[in-house]
Amino acid sequence: MKKYIYLALSSAVLLWLAWPPIPYTSLILCFAFVPLMVALQRLENDDSIVKKPIFLIAGLTFLVWNTASIYWVFNSLNAVMPTIAACLLSLIPFGLGALLMTLSFWIYRKITNKTKPFIADISLIGLWMSYEYLHQSWDLKFPWMTLGNGFATTPQLIQCYEFTGVYGGSLWILVSNILIFRIWSLWNNGKWKVESGKLNVESRKWKVKGLSIALFAWIFIPTVCSVVIYNTYEEEINPSNVVVVQPNIDPYGKNYTYTAEQQLEVLLKLSKEKAQVNTEFFIWPETALVGFTEETNFLSSQNFKTTSHFLDSFRNATVITGAETYAVYQNKKTPSARLDKQNNIYWDSFNTAVAIENSPKLQFYHKSKLVPGVEKMPFPAFLNILTPLFEKFGGSTGGYGGQEEPSNLYTASGIGVVPAICYESIWGDWVAKSVNQGAQFIAIITNDGWWGNTSGKDQHLDYARLRAVENRRWVARSANTGISAFINQRGDVVQQTEWWQPAVLKQDINLNSELTFYTKHQDWLVYPFLLIGFMSLVYGLFIQFLNKKKSGG
Repeated sequence: MKKYIYLALSSAVLLWLAWPPIPYTSLILCFAFVPLMVALQRLENDDSIVKKPIFLIAGLTFLVWNTASIYWVFNSLNAVMPTIAACLLSLIPFGLGALLMTLSFWIYRKITNKTKPFIADISLIGLWMSYEYLHQSWDLKFPWMTLGNGFATTPQLIQCYEFTGVYGGSLWILVSNILIFRIWSLWNNGKWKVESGKLNVESRKWKVKGLSIALFAWIFIPTVCSVVIYNTYEEEINPSNVVVVQPNIDPYGKNYTYTAEQQLEVLLKLSKEKAQVNTEFFIWPETALVGFTEETNFLSSQNFKTTSHFLDSFRNATVITGAETYAVYQNKKTPSARLDKQNNIYWDSFNTAVAIENSPKLQFYHKSKLVPGVEKMPFPAFLNILTPLFEKFGGSTGGYGGQEEPSNLYTASGIGVVPAICYESIWGDWVAKSVNQGAQFIAIITNDGWWGNTSGKDQHLDYARLRAVENRRWVARSANTGISAFINQRGDVVQQTEWWQPAVLKQDINLNSELTFYTKHQDWLVYPFLLIGFMSLVYGLFIQFLNKKKSGG
């Protein structure tokens, strides 16, 4: 049994070594699943073990990998709520993600024993990509561990993402692992059973040669094409001067506490350090303007007046900033609206991005990809019973409203900006929908203080590079207490700040109005595999039902 555990742990270690923010190792993903696949096949063929712990062996790989890669989730949640609540919410990314990955492999092995290897392999791809799509779409959304994200530190290898998005990377990784595993199965001289049946030596050699050629072409051709695109890609010259501010104000007040006026003063002081006459954008981080302000009264707020006065010296500039806002309704207008019984009104609070310029015109964007449990109660119709528990432990339990569709912020001159707030920047389709509406660059505003000095903050930065490649848009990233940066259209980090340091960056970026194939069609690649995944799930469960019936269970 130990040898199977060691193989499972080998896959977990390889997956972790290949994962951001570790640089130059992402190609390990193309064979990282192979030890696990070997372990599962050998385990099923091991006559000395009566009950095959397929689920447990696969689960070990994925639990260890998830824990090693996103251990920072507990650290970040523990920063905003007591330990018990943080432990409960940590189960979402740790346990649930690992469970869904394990189910994909468990069902795959059920199907493998009842059908041809090719069909089983296609089912694995469908099951895995269906899990990834589910984990970016339902109320417990957390697409952090989508396989295609693993290439975030090597944009030279993923220029094809402008056509496929991250699901192209997931498909590349899965097929590579399957081909290597099949070659191993055939090459292993019959020591272990070949799942396609008995093959003579000559036939096995020809199959190995064919699969080896397919593997070489599958890895080599996309790599070469991507490297060529990377080295020949040229941006159209269309400059815009942008200033990104990182105030580095402790969001939890552990070291020092700022009033709303003092925080705004820090933002303005830093902005002036790099500002010039032709500056068109100042990008400030998430919740830079603190103190909840009713949106209809925002023009009369002190935050707006002070910011507007600052812009008197920069007549062509727009401030894109995070803010805390709320809206009041006489009747309930949104699912997230809450009742103020004393005043008999409904209200929503928002994590907002707002565009402020030299005019009384205001534009708001409300963060919509909300963190489950912390910013939004998942499955509220069923889990509202847990609201008192999370409130007792300090959680937000669905405290924020959002908007159904993405939208951009526009300047008076017509420049469109994607206002991605924090967690939203890991959704390729969401950002692409905004770009498709006319955005010419991407502004990511975030507060990364809750990550602590862990790999989480670095992964969050690296994932922004994927959005740059997918849409061929510059990314201007403002992160309070995090890492602020400029990323060009090839996915290169052109400038970045240090962690936990007040800083300001200035960059002439090139605006782009051309739409990539991915921008136009978003996650088109995954849809055929959703059908395959559904059919595989039904078939796998049917096989399990028959097995239980035969055994009298």
